[in-house]
Amino acid sequence: MGDTLPNLLHGFSVALEPHNLMWSFVGVLIGNVIGVLPGMGIMATISILLPLTFGMPPVAAILMLAGIYYGAQYGGAICSILLNLPCHASHAVTCLDGYPMTLQGRGGVALGITMMAAFFGAAFGIMQMIFFAPFLVSIAFKFGPAEVCTLMLLGLLAGATLARGSALKGIAMTVVGLVLGTVGTDVDTGTARFTFGALSLYNGVDLVAVALGFFGVAEFLKSVNTIKVGNLAGMMRIRDLRPSRADLRQAALPILRGTVIGSLCSLIPGTGPTIASFLAYAAEKRISRTPGIFGQGAIAGVASPEASTHSAVQADFIPTMSLGIPGDAVMALILGALIIQGIQPGPQLMTEHPDVFWGLIASFWVGNILLVILNVPMIGVWVKLLQIPFRYLFPFALFFICVGVYSTNNEMFGVVQTLVIGVVGYGLLRLGFHPAPILLGFVLGPRLEENFRRALTLSRGDLGVFVESPISAFFVALGVTLVVGQIFFACRKTRVVRDLAGLVPDAKGALEES
Repeated sequence: MGDTLPNLLHGFSVALEPHNLMWSFVGVLIGNVIGVLPGMGIMATISILLPLTFGMPPVAAILMLAGIYYGAQYGGAICSILLNLPCHASHAVTCLDGYPMTLQGRGGVALGITMMAAFFGAAFGIMQMIFFAPFLVSIAFKFGPAEVCTLMLLGLLAGATLARGSALKGIAMTVVGLVLGTVGTDVDTGTARFTFGALSLYNGVDLVAVALGFFGVAEFLKSVNTIKVGNLAGMMRIRDLRPSRADLRQAALPILRGTVIGSLCSLIPGTGPTIASFLAYAAEKRISRTPGIFGQGAIAGVASPEASTHSAVQADFIPTMSLGIPGDAVMALILGALIIQGIQPGPQLMTEHPDVFWGLIASFWVGNILLVILNVPMIGVWVKLLQIPFRYLFPFALFFICVGVYSTNNEMFGVVQTLVIGVVGYGLLRLGFHPAPILLGFVLGPRLEENFRRALTLSRGDLGVFVESPISAFFVALGVTLVVGQIFFACRKTRVVRDLAGLVPDAKGALEES
C-alpha cells in the first residue's frame, strides 16, 4: 500500500506523455462517437482497429483500446435518453425512465445526471482497481457455479419488477427471454436447440438484435402513426442541463447503490455492465417507497443503472489484468491485444510491466476527464437532435440500426432478425407487455443454465449444493423473500380493493389502475 502513491504518480507520468495522451484521446473520441450511433458495437470497432495496434507501442495500444471501451459507455446513454434507442445492451434499461424524462422536457436533466453518475461510478471503479484489487479478487474466487447460479436466479426473480403494471406480465416476458436465450448450440452436448434448421441460429439470437429490435424498431413502429404535439427540443434549454438540488438529492443514494452493485458484478467473469445495469435498476425499484414512478421518468431509474454500468466497465479490468481472466468478449479482445504485444496478464503484471499497468490506471482518470470535457459542450448538439422532425429522424435511426447490426456479423440475417424482433416487440407494446424483462431473461438465462448444470455436475446431482455455501444460501434466501413479498403485497392489495369496492363505487378501478 505504501508504494501505491509513487506507482500512481509514475502512471500519470506515462499516461501524460504526448503520444500516449494523443492515443488515449483518440480512443475515447472514437468510443464516444460509436456509443452515440445505434448498433455500432464496441466489439466490431475494437476488432477492426486491433490490427492497427500491432505496430504501436504497448502502452499506447492498450490505452487506445481501453478508451474505446469505456468511452462508448458515455455515448451509449445519449440515444437511450433522447431517442429511446439503446445503442448498447447495457443502456437498454436507461430507456425505461430516460426517455420519459425527455418526453416531459427533462432530457437535459437526465443527461446531466447521467454524466455525474458515470463519472462517479468510473472514479469508484478506478479507486477499486488501485487499492482493493487483491482483496476483491480473493472474494471473486469464492464465487463458484452454485453462487453464480443463485445470483442469476435472484436477478431473474427481480426481473418482474422491471415491467410496468402487472408483475405477472413481467414474469411472462422474463420467461420469453429465457426461451430466446436457449436458441442455438448447447455448450455441453453440441445439440442444436430451437434453430429450426437455420444455420445462422446455431450461434444463438444476437444480443444486439434483441436490444435494438425491442427498443429501437418497436419504438419506431409505435411512433409511425403518432401525432407529435409541439417540439420537445424546444422545451429543453442549455441551462436546463444542470440538475436542481432536489434532483441531486434524489440521485445521490441511487448513484451510490448502483456503483456498489456494478463494482461487485464486475468481479464475476461473464457478468459485465449489462447484467449490472439491470440488477441495479431492479434493486432500486424494489427498495423504493414509490415504485410506481419507475417507468414514468424516475431520476433513480437513470442514475443507478448508469453508475453501475460505468463502475462495472472500469472494474472489469481487475480480473483481466490481475488474473488474466477476461470478464466478457471485449475484455478477451483487450487481453489478446496484450498477449500480441508480448505482455502476459496476471499477478506479475504490476512488477514486470509497471508502465502498462499503472499507465492504464492513470489513463482512466485522464480519459474520463476528457470525456466530460467532450460531452459537456456537445450535449447541446445531442439535444438539437430532437429538433429534427420525427419523419426524418426515425428512418435515419432505423438505417443506422440496420448498418450497425449488419456490421457485427457481416450478414443480412442479423438485420432480418432485428426487424422481426421489432415487429414482435411492437405487438407486445400494443398488448401492454413491456419488453424490458425479455432482455433481462435473455442476458441472464444462458449464464443461469450454464452454472446450474455445472454445479449439479460437480455435486453429482445433489441440489443441496445451492444452500451449502453461505453466499449461495444468502442469495436463495433473498429470492424466497422476494417471491413471498410479491405474493403478500398482491394478496393485500386484492383484499383492500375488495373491501373498498362496496364503500366507494370507483375505488376498485382506481386502485387497479394504480
